[in-house]
Amino acid sequence: MSLRLRLTLWYSGILALTMLLFGIVLYFLLNFFLYDQIRQDVKKEAVISAGRIQTSYVLSKKGLTLDLELEGRDFISTNTFLQLYNVLLKSYNRSENLQNYNQTLPLSQAVIDKLQTEAGFFEKTKFLNQDILIYYLGIRDDKSNLIGVMQSAVPIGSYERTAVILRYTLIIWAILTIIVAASLGWFLARKALKPIERVIYAADQIGSGDDLEKRIYYDGPLDEIGRLTNTINGMLSRIQITYVELDEAYRAQRRFVSDASHELRTPLTTIRGNVDLLEKMWKQTSGTQTLATPDQVQMSLEAMHDIAGEAQRMSRLVNDLLALARADAGVIMEKSMVEFKPLVQEVARRAQLLEHTAEWQVGELDALEDAMVLGNRDYLQQLLFIFIENAFKYTPAGTVRLEAIRTESFIGIRISDTGIGMDKEDIPHIFDRFYRADLSRGVTTGTGLGLSIAKWIIDEHDGSVEVTTRKDEGSTFLIWLPANFPHAI
Repeated sequence: MSLRLRLTLWYSGILALTMLLFGIVLYFLLNFFLYDQIRQDVKKEAVISAGRIQTSYVLSKKGLTLDLELEGRDFISTNTFLQLYNVLLKSYNRSENLQNYNQTLPLSQAVIDKLQTEAGFFEKTKFLNQDILIYYLGIRDDKSNLIGVMQSAVPIGSYERTAVILRYTLIIWAILTIIVAASLGWFLARKALKPIERVIYAADQIGSGDDLEKRIYYDGPLDEIGRLTNTINGMLSRIQITYVELDEAYRAQRRFVSDASHELRTPLTTIRGNVDLLEKMWKQTSGTQTLATPDQVQMSLEAMHDIAGEAQRMSRLVNDLLALARADAGVIMEKSMVEFKPLVQEVARRAQLLEHTAEWQVGELDALEDAMVLGNRDYLQQLLFIFIENAFKYTPAGTVRLEAIRTESFIGIRISDTGIGMDKEDIPHIFDRFYRADLSRGVTTGTGLGLSIAKWIIDEHDGSVEVTTRKDEGSTFLIWLPANFPHAI
């Protein structure tokens, strides 16, 4: 059963119950007040008429005689019947309208017996083929003995018909109201739930395809359905962003694996070729007394040198991959307060021992005086060496310069070169893993992991890096790290 049908049935059921209770209460209230007025009038007429009864004693054995004075009232127009019954004489005294009908109001012995204990009561009965309401009032002597019965009656057929018409009118009106309300409720439920159908349709479209850009159109008020639609649209936006990020991460992972495989395959190929060469030379000289020629010795030395170099290269690559794997795994870096100036001086001294063809210059480092950095000493040294080695690599001729600056709460290490520089399109990607500008591919060696590791170290130290570069003119990297200056004035 659909939600729309359930809502319609619920609303119709509640309305039907409400109409039923309302109709019953209205019917009984109207019926009560209507009959209550009739009963009051009939009882009042009986009491007034009983007050006008004349009594006389007859010397005969018949006893007390009761006469009813009607004072010439027109009971035909009022349609009220009066009848006085003498219990002792068993005689009747009737109003003129009853005399015209030549009928007496019904009076049974049970009524007389009941009036022995009660002052009066009402009874609904049939008279002259119509419904009448009779009020019986007991007439008593000085000793409270019942000597007569005063009957006041009025036809209630018109009131009964009115009550029946009212009852059927309420029933028909309730049925029509329920039908109209159910139809209107079905229409309104369909209109109110239409956005939910759009939600279902959009979800089906997204579930059956890859179109995560689809959104649910809603132009209604910001009610529960409006907020639900906005929430689902927001959720779809977040899912789309997450999907795009996962897709980019998956492509980056595939590129990472591909590049890592490529970088590892080159030294492995070199090592394998040199091992095959050494094996071939060993087979040529083994089992004979012939010594290796100088050329063979030289080739062997070169092969072993190549093997050692490529193995060292592979070791660096594996270490870099291990560092990035630790970064991805969320390894917490151990930190302590590090005096930064001696660290930079040590890096500057050791940097001149690195292989380079450019001129190495160390500028002013006074800005680092008393600077304390919360960080890891080894990783901070690695960070500086990565940028210096990178500058040496891409500066075949010219200068590479190291200098320091400071602000109120940061220190900056500027490493600039006059090397080959980069295009501005390459800047957003230089910290991506295995990324190397097209200009440098095939010209300089490297894995493309150094700057990725450097960026991770900077992020772990809550720092930042600024890059300024121009093609064929050089690049400048400015590394900012938060610092304290406890002894500053």
